[in-house]
Amino acid sequence: MTDATENPLLQDADLPAFADIRAEHIGPAVDAVLAEHAAAMARITDPSTPRTFEDVLMAKERADFAVSRAWAPVSHLHSVADTPELRAAYGEAQPKLTAHYLEVGQNRALYAAIRAVAEMGSLNTLPPAARALVDHSLRDFRLSGVALEEPERTRFREIGIELSKLSTEFSNAVLDATEAWSEHITDEAALRGLPASDKGVLAAYAKAKEKDGWLVTLHQPSVQAILTYADDRKLRERVYHAFNTRASDQGPNAGEYDNSARIERIVALRHEAARLLGFANSAALSLEPKMARTPQEVIAFLRDLAAKARPVAQQDLDDLRAFAASELGIKDLQPWDVGYASEKLRLARFAVNEEQIKPYFPLPKVLSGAFALFERLFGITLHRRTDVETWHPDAAFYELHNGQGEAFAGIYIDLFARSAKRGGAWMGVCRSRFREADKVHWPVAYLTCNFAPPTADTPALLTHRDVLTLLHEFGHALHHLLTEVDLPSVGGITGFEWDAVELPSQLMENFAWNKEALGLLSGHYQTGEPLPDELLEKMLAARRFQAGLFLVRQLEFGLFDLRLHLEYEPEKPVRVLDLLNEVRQEVAVIIPPEWHRFPHAFSHIFAGGYAAGYYSYLWAELLSADAFERFEEVGVLSSEAGLAFREHILAKGASRPALDSFIAFRGREPKPDALLRSYGLAG
Repeated sequence: MTDATENPLLQDADLPAFADIRAEHIGPAVDAVLAEHAAAMARITDPSTPRTFEDVLMAKERADFAVSRAWAPVSHLHSVADTPELRAAYGEAQPKLTAHYLEVGQNRALYAAIRAVAEMGSLNTLPPAARALVDHSLRDFRLSGVALEEPERTRFREIGIELSKLSTEFSNAVLDATEAWSEHITDEAALRGLPASDKGVLAAYAKAKEKDGWLVTLHQPSVQAILTYADDRKLRERVYHAFNTRASDQGPNAGEYDNSARIERIVALRHEAARLLGFANSAALSLEPKMARTPQEVIAFLRDLAAKARPVAQQDLDDLRAFAASELGIKDLQPWDVGYASEKLRLARFAVNEEQIKPYFPLPKVLSGAFALFERLFGITLHRRTDVETWHPDAAFYELHNGQGEAFAGIYIDLFARSAKRGGAWMGVCRSRFREADKVHWPVAYLTCNFAPPTADTPALLTHRDVLTLLHEFGHALHHLLTEVDLPSVGGITGFEWDAVELPSQLMENFAWNKEALGLLSGHYQTGEPLPDELLEKMLAARRFQAGLFLVRQLEFGLFDLRLHLEYEPEKPVRVLDLLNEVRQEVAVIIPPEWHRFPHAFSHIFAGGYAAGYYSYLWAELLSADAFERFEEVGVLSSEAGLAFREHILAKGASRPALDSFIAFRGREPKPDALLRSYGLAG
């Protein structure tokens, strides 16, 4: 067995030793922790082991925690600091983990031991979190195929291992396709229309590749800058084409990183696994641990929203086409024109654009303002530590302190786009809160974004959309970090119903529209002046600008995802593009070109946790819009509402159903009215 003193992944440390972790540590560490986990499961299932909560459930929590402690930093590095060596080691180790946990999930002796604990008379005397852990464990065993007989048991495990491998390959293909395309520009005239800050980002990309001039890439800050501001319509088209054909059979790298076969295989395997467990399809299986009860309930929810949103979206598009034709000379508005024309229309209609706003959101001020907001709402403070190892100079570590100045949690923050880093924004679990005897392990989170980095002349300046993104991810992080549940499997976001997990994150976005909160979050990078009232009024007036277009896009994603997993038939080919077109004809108003390959980079559902669950964003937005109205009723920066949200939702994790937590906070079940009002669809 590998000596823990020689392998940083095996050290029983509070935080990962990122400076010491190498690709060659991954395989031995995974082999070691899985061997230890298997031995722990053997001890639990030994007939001589008492069937008590401590000897069964707590023993399993300890064993699971040890595996997570070793694997979480590996998974994170794979996303933020990818190398060929790390990718190879990750790709070799992940199937081992998947196979092991699939085997554990089908361990009937372990299931019987937990069931024995569930049936003992003293279970009702345990705290709610402990009872929830027992209930969740039994459900998860059923969903892992514990009741299957051979050959179905073996087949179910094989499917799980293959799905894990395909998910990794899908994600790698998207990253590789993103890195594969760039356009080197030496004539600044080609970038006419781009603000100086965005040109500075493209210049930094060029410098990083030891080129002069500017480098247009498929990283999000570059794509957003070109599609929003570039006057050169052909450049916009090239970037749009390259970005929306990534990892597919189309585009500049057609076939090289193609995810087509992976998508078909993933959908087919998910359906087969669901059928083995007795579900009609993988959508029904996906909903089993969620708030929504049936796929039909979700489809009705989405279609009801679509009926209200599509006419509004169509009017948005008609207005945009008329403006583009009369004011921009674009008679045939194309998808690569939409962002550009929309920004021009926003400026014309509301006299506000992102370039006016960005100077008021330098990243250091936004961060300090967010920390001040969290102190006001939740009674916590964040303090940077410079003695903690990270994986990149951009990343920083902060401790969370309570009102008595005691540290109780930590968070790594890594906010800039760069090569070898997966696109998008997310929160990840580094450590879960876990009480073992007298020791409490801190919860620790990763918060990752892909903002434009600082330039030689300016600090990193955030768009208002970036501020929303940052607060969104902080909402997830606070859900993890402010838990008071001592059991990792039901604490923080873990075990929380997936279609409610966006509640805290989407609630936090609302503060970026509030004058008091913006007073904390904003300060001009040159003068320190907070966002002027006049500019805020313009932003608020523009808040619902093209809300219809945004909403139908989310509905398109949610319906496509759910129907893809609901309607799959094994005897027929996977109808990915045909189905997407059907959904677009039903809810969309902008129909992309035939060569558009959105699904091939839809990592949320093919390489993330949102399969048959992308609707969760809108489902949880209903909850968050309703919940935020309590803040508005008592004062948006009120500690009364903030501490109640912390107590009833953030602190409770999955120790009780999300609906019960919502009712405890709001005093009633959720209503859709606030969501409709937020999109201007009420009445």
